[in-house]
Amino acid sequence: MSLAHTAAEYMLSDALLPDRRGPRLKGLRLELPLDRMVKFVAVGSPLLLMSLAFAQEFSSGSPISCFSPSNFSVRQAAYVDSSCWDSLVHHEHNEPGQYKLKSLWPHKALPYSLLALAVVMYLPALLWQYAAVPALSSDLLFIISELDKSYNRSIRLVQHMVKIRQKSSDPHVFWDELEKARKERYFEFPLLERYLACKQRSHSLVATYLLRNSLLLLFTSATYLYLGHFHLDVFFQKEFSCSVKTGLLSDEPHIPDLITCRLTSLSVFQIVSLASVAIYTLLVPVIIYNLTRLCRWDKGLLSIYEMLPAFDLLSKKMLGCPINDLNVILLFLRANISELISFSWLSVLCVLKDTTTQKHNIDTVVDFMTLLAGLEPSKPKHLTHRVCDENP
Repeated sequence: MSLAHTAAEYMLSDALLPDRRGPRLKGLRLELPLDRMVKFVAVGSPLLLMSLAFAQEFSSGSPISCFSPSNFSVRQAAYVDSSCWDSLVHHEHNEPGQYKLKSLWPHKALPYSLLALAVVMYLPALLWQYAAVPALSSDLLFIISELDKSYNRSIRLVQHMVKIRQKSSDPHVFWDELEKARKERYFEFPLLERYLACKQRSHSLVATYLLRNSLLLLFTSATYLYLGHFHLDVFFQKEFSCSVKTGLLSDEPHIPDLITCRLTSLSVFQIVSLASVAIYTLLVPVIIYNLTRLCRWDKGLLSIYEMLPAFDLLSKKMLGCPINDLNVILLFLRANISELISFSWLSVLCVLKDTTTQKHNIDTVVDFMTLLAGLEPSKPKHLTHRVCDENP
């Protein structure tokens, strides 16, 4: 028997999780993977397209090329290019002697509008960083720590039970104390369950998360409106008629009324516009999917931790409407599953519990580890029958 008890002690000692003290959980993820991807794409793509626009401008020089009269000198032609780019107004014949003016300013504002778009798209992530991350990090640190501690407490409890059983000369006394402890709920540590139940009545995290994704949808819609109203109007405008007869040059007879100019940067303008529409169109379903995840519980994670004593959120049907802080915390626990050392152990125990032939006697990790340590999870039948025969 001593060899069996020694083997059980070694098995239980190996099942204990290492104590992680000091600076821990440095790699805690405070953004969900899809949210991080949306942030990088929504902010990074305008910056990338802006660099493309600036690179085209620096490589090809002037973004327009005007067809100045042949009698103009080089300096006069350069002045025409500069003046037409500064005004960037198309003069379209409306009536004899009258012109309809059409501004082409989106071409000039393209790099700066992309920079403004990147800043605006970063605002929801900034809101999350300052409004939700401090509270979320403290919640995750506490919950991860308590989940691992609750698992360790269960293992240490089984170790203590094995030692008591080894020292006890009368098995009846041991089983009577064990059944009394279960009846009085001595094995349960309800602090974590009550804390999580309180999080169901809190809505600060979920409100911030909803606001973040709603702002992303709002800014994406504003981007569509901007591109549709301003870019689409000049999307196919390759040439425009420019007037340089202003100021001191208005009375010069040798200067024509209109000079035709060509937009050499039109292809880049079109690429940037189409790429922006395509990128944000692909992001919209991802943002909507992030919002829909708040409408359902992650019962897979909860079912694993149902093996801990006093963690009965599922079995007691304590889960109500999923739009609360607890559901957000569960999403981040799933994202930080590598920090939950107890999760892998409990997952294995759940698989073994489902395959064991004594499912009706196993409810928690205490019961299962008791069985693995060589003890019955409940009083053996022969002891029960003996008690009945002694007390007819």
